[in-house]
Amino acid sequence: MSADLQTVVHDAAEVVVGKREGAWPGEGSELLETYADAAVAVVDGEVAAVGPTEDVLREYPAENADSAYDATGQTVVPGFVDPHTHAAFAGDRSDEFEAKLKGKTYQDILADGGGILRTVRAVREASEADLASNLREHLDAMLAYGSTTVEVKSGYGLDTETELKLLSAVETVAEDHAVDVVPTFMGAHAVPEGMDADAYVDAVVDEQLPAVDDQGVAEYCDVFCEEGVFSVEQSRRVLEAGKEAGLTPKVHAEELAHVGGTKLAAEVGATSADHLLHATREDVDALVDADVVPVVLPGTAFGLGADYADAETMLDAGAPVAVATDFNPNCHSRSMAFAQALCCVEMRMTPAQALVAATEHAALAVDRPAKGRLDAGSPADMAIVDAPSHVHVPYRFGEDVVAATFKDGARVA
Repeated sequence: MSADLQTVVHDAAEVVVGKREGAWPGEGSELLETYADAAVAVVDGEVAAVGPTEDVLREYPAENADSAYDATGQTVVPGFVDPHTHAAFAGDRSDEFEAKLKGKTYQDILADGGGILRTVRAVREASEADLASNLREHLDAMLAYGSTTVEVKSGYGLDTETELKLLSAVETVAEDHAVDVVPTFMGAHAVPEGMDADAYVDAVVDEQLPAVDDQGVAEYCDVFCEEGVFSVEQSRRVLEAGKEAGLTPKVHAEELAHVGGTKLAAEVGATSADHLLHATREDVDALVDADVVPVVLPGTAFGLGADYADAETMLDAGAPVAVATDFNPNCHSRSMAFAQALCCVEMRMTPAQALVAATEHAALAVDRPAKGRLDAGSPADMAIVDAPSHVHVPYRFGEDVVAATFKDGARVA
């Protein structure tokens, strides 16, 4: 068996396997299964053994491995899974950051032709090659920050041609990038200029979704169910049509106001409901009953200066809370470590809860249950944290705490 040994990471101060079997999401540090002075052995891209270094090296000697990594003083955690991004885009909106500081709201900026619609104009003008180049740069940074699986949405096209161009760029990058890319169609991201919402929903259902189905890139269909954007019934129509096209639903829900998107996610069998700043306990219970993963996006609240989602209520209900960056031109953070820091500081989650939210629970939000753990048989996707425990991921906010990233057992960043 040792002859096929790919990688051994050894002498780590701590290795986090994942959530302890039977643990309740609301538990604190005891939520995690960990080993001290530990090692991980990788065979054919999968974890073959994890445990105390002495035990692992006895069966998998480091000298027999194709590569060995000395993690003395460092921590090994599962590679981060970022289950909600809008990383395929063009253009710059840094001036809108200044506008918000001077008192303009998200809705004010959108009404002035900024926001999503401004990015739409830039994306329509960009070539597919430029979009792919931009996305590749963003994924390179995310990989260096420890993210090994990243969901990427379309949604800055708002017409059939440009939505297909975005998804094609996503496919091109996904073919050879180390990050596992999860593509999502989000034609219902905003109402384009010169149309009303009903007419645009007709276009999404009758024109865009059949073309997306024929293209065969997207895995999910997402919709911005929000006041002044798409109503619950308009959103339902898009998601049901998406299901007919073979796309699993996701929902942007209760971000700016409470309109019913969370219960819609439960009713249509969505994989996740995301944002949830205005979700109630009743909404959360509906998600739990329907096995829908709640995804919190604290970077968005941070950027908007808004209230944060009520993670305590979600954890109390036993919900598998996931966290994502929501990386986009309005929330320009590609770091899952920073998202975890916000979970802890602003949402009062423990470092253990935040780490599970960024790994195992985030993997559930993109239907990748094998990811986000480091037990035997799991994909060997690992982030090596340059610190003696997982607590340092959120504790050292503002720092790049990841010293190395491994994908399928190979060092890629």
